[in-house]
Amino acid sequence: MFFEDPPGGPVGSGQNRAGHGLAGPQLTNAWLPPGPALLFCPADRPERYQKALDRADVVIIDLEDAVSPANRGAAREALVANPVDPDRTIVRINPAGTGDYRRDLAAVSETNYRVVMQAKAEDVSSILDTAFQTIALIETPLGATRARDIAATSNCIGLMWGAEDLVAGLGGTSSRFGPGESRPGEYRDVASWVRSMVRIAAAAHGKFAVDSVHLDIEDVDGLVAEVRDAVALGYTATACIHPSQVDHIRDGYRPSDEAVEWARRVLDGAAEHAGGVFSLDGQMIDGPVLRQAEVVLSRVSDPRPDAAGEN
Repeated sequence: MFFEDPPGGPVGSGQNRAGHGLAGPQLTNAWLPPGPALLFCPADRPERYQKALDRADVVIIDLEDAVSPANRGAAREALVANPVDPDRTIVRINPAGTGDYRRDLAAVSETNYRVVMQAKAEDVSSILDTAFQTIALIETPLGATRARDIAATSNCIGLMWGAEDLVAGLGGTSSRFGPGESRPGEYRDVASWVRSMVRIAAAAHGKFAVDSVHLDIEDVDGLVAEVRDAVALGYTATACIHPSQVDHIRDGYRPSDEAVEWARRVLDGAAEHAGGVFSLDGQMIDGPVLRQAEVVLSRVSDPRPDAAGEN
């Protein structure tokens, strides 16, 4: 692993620019999801590992919630004995402080996998302690209050958030409004706040963010709406629990032809005006709009107009 100073330049006095917590050197060759659809797969079902990879962009082999405590030993053995593409694999490990945590890390160290997802991440030390590139899963009240310090950790490459464990930790019963309430199917305000805060903490430290799973597999409209919102907020990917959700996620992250054309015109106009402010179709184009256009094109596999016609 190679390291550099956090975004914005060197950090002095052992603190980040906000003055909260140790940021430390940041990875320069950190892993990034190769696509937006991340599919969970139980670690004790090794026959599904490759099938999940064939359907999704990344498989999250789950040693935590998807596996009963009695089966976790066998799940770790399956993880080691059934390798799949390490560049497209994340291993979710159990929370720090549990007996399974150390056993999970020992199992991962016997594989070629280099990215883990720390379940119920709550402090900087547990992220550093993995010694792997780590996606911190913010899904507890304590983890939510510490998200920005966790995001600043040197080997934290991204954040994800989870609603159900969060609400359970609050003593609540549901992360979403139910039938007969004002916004059925939508997240309650506390869950929405953590979702927003996780996105901001990740962006503040130059890390990617993964949106939470949509548990209602039959609610395609709800999934599509959440993916659309995640894209608008700059999320890099969305996790899912069923292969049928993958195409909806990919479609949501893929910009429309109209959006791509607009983005190309914005960048062409910026080049013509040497980066200065200009008008396009009655809209003022300045620095923030230019960056939005760059983001749109970054979601296209090859943004050049003539790429499809090249051999």
